[in-house]
Amino acid sequence: MGVYKEGKNWKVQVYYKDWKGNRKRKQKRGFRTKGEAKEWERDFLQQQSQGVDIEFGNFLEIYYKDMEVRLRESTMSMKRYIIELKIRPYFEKKVLSEITVADIRAWQNELLTYKDKDGKGYAPTYLKTINCQLTAIFNYAIRYYNLPGNPCKKAGAIGKSKGEPKDFWMQDEFNEFLKTVEDKPDARLAFLVLYWTGMRIGELLALTYYDVNLEEKTISINKSYQRLKGKDVITQPKTPKSIRVITMPDFLVEEFREYYSHLYGIMKKDRLFHFTKSYMEHNLISGIKKSGVKRIRLHDLRHSHASMLVDMGVAPLEIAERLGHEKVETTLNTYSHLYPSTQSKLAGLLDKKHEEEI
Repeated sequence: MGVYKEGKNWKVQVYYKDWKGNRKRKQKRGFRTKGEAKEWERDFLQQQSQGVDIEFGNFLEIYYKDMEVRLRESTMSMKRYIIELKIRPYFEKKVLSEITVADIRAWQNELLTYKDKDGKGYAPTYLKTINCQLTAIFNYAIRYYNLPGNPCKKAGAIGKSKGEPKDFWMQDEFNEFLKTVEDKPDARLAFLVLYWTGMRIGELLALTYYDVNLEEKTISINKSYQRLKGKDVITQPKTPKSIRVITMPDFLVEEFREYYSHLYGIMKKDRLFHFTKSYMEHNLISGIKKSGVKRIRLHDLRHSHASMLVDMGVAPLEIAERLGHEKVETTLNTYSHLYPSTQSKLAGLLDKKHEEEI
């Protein structure tokens, strides 16, 4: 076992035990210097260890390897992105078991005081997300590698779980925007479906001809589409509750019929919309500029649908089921700012009830 010269380069040969206890040999060639080879040897052996007296960066590789087979590809991609950008640079060379509460607080303070070139800091919800990712890594180390405690817990949380009230379009705003995509039948129908059903963009892009039942006036949501690393990826929806059947109003059924009349040779399992999220975002930004309506994000079309349902007096449980929320509390927490308008109606009903009893 060790580092050896091989021509102009260096190689490493190490022996280790796998998770079954079997003795294995690992070789790695092509190192330009002896120092690079020794560093790789040290990192590799640390990653095979079952303890927490290893550098944070090496423990991350253990964490990634385990999480990759348990999380959706899109979820794992976002997790990696946040960790690599906001967490690894600060903690990489620190020994995991020696990271202190003071280290966590110092890292949090850097995030809290960050300002971009326009003087803007991170959004409170983003701060919360970053902090939760680091907390999750330490919790993993506690549960599976016997780390004594989580310094993030003692350091306290940062950020907020709820952001500012969601932006949304009223129907007249949406109709003004829709005029800007009249010459693009595919994009036009896609925007109509998002606004009038509240489905997620990934759910929309995964829809096939088979998923839409014009006779029953329903859309079956059972998968999600993402474009990851240059390839199309179809996965299970976000949560088990995301698998659902959405009813359509009559006019949307007719929009589908019109769209179908221009499709030729489509198979039942073919995707209805052959574009990506970025195509929709481009049309959204362009349409907002042309129409002059207020700026919202693509995901805010989902919020627009939910706000419409709240205004119509639809019960939170029914909204949760239509949106595919795992818990009705998610619906209430996300759209609680919309309910005050309904509280005045409720107070009026209670007054009426009171007068009837007098």
